[in-house]
This record gives sequence, C-alpha cells and structure tokens, in this order.
Amino acid sequence: MDTQGGFLITQIKQIGGRIFEKILSAENIDEFNGAQGKILYVLWQTDRISIVELAAQVGLANTTLTSMLDRMAEADLIMRIPDKADRRKNLIVLTEKARGLQEKYEQVSKRMNEIYYKDFTEQEIAQFEKQLTRILENLKEVN
Repeated sequence: MDTQGGFLITQIKQIGGRIFEKILSAENIDEFNGAQGKILYVLWQTDRISIVELAAQVGLANTTLTSMLDRMAEADLIMRIPDKADRRKNLIVLTEKARGLQEKYEQVSKRMNEIYYKDFTEQEIAQFEKQLTRILENLKEVN
C-alpha cells in the first residue's frame, strides 16, 4: 500500500504555518510569531516549566528553544527564574505582557481551527484527532 501520511502532515504544517503568520499580520499582532505562539500556548497551560519540559512539549531541540527563549525574553514575553527545588535549573515564566496576549492568540487559533475543519462534522473531527494522537504516540515510542 502506497501511503502519503508523513508527506501530507509536512505540507499541512508548512502551509498552516504560513496561514497562521498571515492571520497574525492581518490582525496586526506583532508581539509574537507563530513559533513563539506555540511556546506561549504551552506556557499559558503550564507556567513555571523547565526548558527540558518545554522542549518536550513543543517538540523543539533544547538549543533551538534556548535561542527562541532569548528573543522572547528580549521582547518581555518570558522570564527565566531560578528553580527553588534545584538551583542548577531555571524555570520559564510568562510576563504580564505575555499573559495579556492570550486572548489574541486564542482568536487566531480559533480562526485556524475554522480553516482546518471547514465542512467536517464533529464526529469526523474527533476521529481525525484520535488518529493523529495514535500517530504521535507511535512517534514518541521511537523518539
């Protein structure tokens, strides 16, 4: 059986990223880009997280994430604070500025979902996301 799942997922990621950036631009949201939005999304769910945990959740290498966090700190979106439980580690914490951007991000994210799931039924969405989760779990087993 000839399959194209990986190829299709890669195309979806690339085209979706470009559309996300266009929506940010159209909405005059210049405080963060699409890649930073993914990091902010994780931090809005779980503030005060180690770089290792954050890297695992956003799927980026520590070195790539560290340089992105440097830029985000310069833009006053995150702070690094010492971990009281382990002085060797820093925790990533949102600033008030970043907390104030969550609603804007959610609006863009809602628009992306409308584009992704246009003409899908709720049942189709649930089934599709269940299958994507299975693929993700398969990949995590090998990673």
